[in-house]
Amino acid sequence: MAENAVTMEKLVALCKARGIVFPGSEIYGGMGNTWDYGPVGVEIKNNIKRAWWKRFVAESDNSFGVDAAILMNSRVWEASGHTTSFSDPKMDCKSCKTRHRADTLIESHSKGTVNPDTMSNEEMQKYIEEHHVNCPVCGQFNWTPIRTFNLMFETSRGVTDESQNKIYLRPETAQGEFVNFLNVQRTTRAKVPFGIAQIGKAFRNEITPGNFIFRTIEFEQMEHQWFCKEGTDEAYYNEFKQKAFDFLLDLGFKREHLRFHDHDKLAHYARAACDIQYLYPMGWQELNGIHNRSDYDLSRHQEYSGKTLTYVDPVSGERYIPYVIEYSIGADRLMLAVLTEAYDEETLENGETRNVMHFHPAIAAYKAAVLPLQKNLAPQAKELLAKLKKRFSVTYDEAGSIGKRYRRQDEIGTPYCLTIDFDTLENGTVTVRDRDTMEQIRLSPDEVISFLAEKCAF
Repeated sequence: MAENAVTMEKLVALCKARGIVFPGSEIYGGMGNTWDYGPVGVEIKNNIKRAWWKRFVAESDNSFGVDAAILMNSRVWEASGHTTSFSDPKMDCKSCKTRHRADTLIESHSKGTVNPDTMSNEEMQKYIEEHHVNCPVCGQFNWTPIRTFNLMFETSRGVTDESQNKIYLRPETAQGEFVNFLNVQRTTRAKVPFGIAQIGKAFRNEITPGNFIFRTIEFEQMEHQWFCKEGTDEAYYNEFKQKAFDFLLDLGFKREHLRFHDHDKLAHYARAACDIQYLYPMGWQELNGIHNRSDYDLSRHQEYSGKTLTYVDPVSGERYIPYVIEYSIGADRLMLAVLTEAYDEETLENGETRNVMHFHPAIAAYKAAVLPLQKNLAPQAKELLAKLKKRFSVTYDEAGSIGKRYRRQDEIGTPYCLTIDFDTLENGTVTVRDRDTMEQIRLSPDEVISFLAEKCAF
């Protein structure tokens, strides 16, 4: 595939046509960039999450999982700083009544040559005025001043109006790991260093979401917090940078489509922070972040809760609050990157174009498709299907020509097609077609099971 051959329009069209991602609430006209994962998409996304969990929890020597509540005591968000500082700089276009992020306007106008993360609201306002940055919707220069806009969704808890208390939909999953630090350490008898991981939903009141599933108001995060002693934090920070990068390479990403981007402006508590950026259809954008958060998080929760979060070394008796190395990646952003990286348009020898998704076999929705050459071979095909379903996610298709069925499977990234033909009746073997090379071999059903187990492992 030629560089940048994939566009967001092509991805959105393919995802809708093949049951990967649908617009949310579509029959009602949709809702502000919400998206529903279809039968194929939910399998791919679940496989991505399983691969991440396997790598960073199951294969780790000292990491443990939690599934914390979405709704938390509001004091959690006071301690984390979200109630006072979790906001975006917004500007309204007075001509067309659309709302925009000032930092996004600057980044787009400067084509990435200006980093608004290092600018104050006053500096961003001055840049927009001096460079006459127009509204990207109507083209007019008619802005309101920059205002801060809190990103947390508020709701209330209580039986009557008088007893209602303000609570929030969590804007990140990390606080669930921090507040459970001692619970996990005590019940697992873990010694520092150790990790706590979580995959879960988060919600941000983004008023300018966009670019398909890249930025949405409801999303899923995969986060891993590594608790370590001060002095070891820099080495672990560099270690997790490399682990995060290697995970993407192992999923099949090309090295030239990934890059590290160190933060120019650090949060007051951070010792170091960087992103891994991916070359999306809309350009280089953040895929995940790695942060050295010092002992800020546990210290703040200790202060606001009044409960000690001090770790006691069982050997030396030393008492200290651990530092945290955070690795955070959005499942939806990773899903979009996986779709982008996999998309290909091949011109075949006969001049036809083949659309194919080159997913890592472990990520593909179905490891194989069982295809009877003719409908009268369906009983033998369904017998093989039933045997494979005990071990793998597989699909079945008997509608249309074998060529059209191959193309349908290529478009959803199924790595292998298993065709039941008349030779199957004679010798029991089936044709195994490779998605990427389109080459074919013949295997017995037992050999197919071993073959898929080997090829689809991660």
